[in-house]
Amino acid sequence: MRSTEIELEQRTARLGDWSVTGWRRVPPDADGSPPVVCVHGAGVSSRELRPLVAALGEHLPAWTVDLPGFGQSTKPPYALGLTELADALADWLEAEGLPPACLVGCSFGCQVAVDVAVRHPERVRSLVLIGPTVDAAARSWPRLIARWVRNSRREDPRMMPLNAADYRDAGLRQVMASFGAAVRDRVEDKLPHLTVPTLVVRGEFDRLVPQDWAEEVTRMTPRGRLTVVPGAPHMIPFRDPAVLVPLIREFVADA
Repeated sequence: MRSTEIELEQRTARLGDWSVTGWRRVPPDADGSPPVVCVHGAGVSSRELRPLVAALGEHLPAWTVDLPGFGQSTKPPYALGLTELADALADWLEAEGLPPACLVGCSFGCQVAVDVAVRHPERVRSLVLIGPTVDAAARSWPRLIARWVRNSRREDPRMMPLNAADYRDAGLRQVMASFGAAVRDRVEDKLPHLTVPTLVVRGEFDRLVPQDWAEEVTRMTPRGRLTVVPGAPHMIPFRDPAVLVPLIREFVADA
């Protein structure tokens, strides 16, 4: 059975006036392994990460969540910035009663996960940063768009309808706010303050995250190490989730 055909358990948690929707797959023989929580990128939702959760959940308690403003979660009356999204993720982890988790960020989700790890360290056991954004060389709209166009040639075309649905659900204001937050965030100022084991993952053909930036992220992270996935673009979790499963399982076991 393909991972995308596996039905995940949908859950709803309350954060004050907001409802936050998450999905999980937990193996029946879970042996106390820490939960793995996958965090989506800018403008999108958990849709692109559910194949990874389905694959990971055969071995580890695996989760993903629609951050407020995206997917099936509450749409706040104002656009949320990075700090508010990170606080909401920390509150959701508490609301679900999860022990310190391995946060698996993807793209902008890496920036959210790093912010949680720095400001809410009690919620985070380890980090996996897949395609971490945004380096100073791309901290402008023209450069970011140029990289996105170059990278898109290698992405799975099945992502296009998912992205369109995510942008429609979130609305233009929230989508643009999340991209703006990604561009403005100086993640390099936070990385040296991380205290947890961190695995940086880059696709060989990721044109949004150059190799020198992935190496710089790893160097700035006190307990960081880097893995490059041959032949992969930016969105490895959707293009080839199976290749990430052994990497994350081994990392979680050692962290």
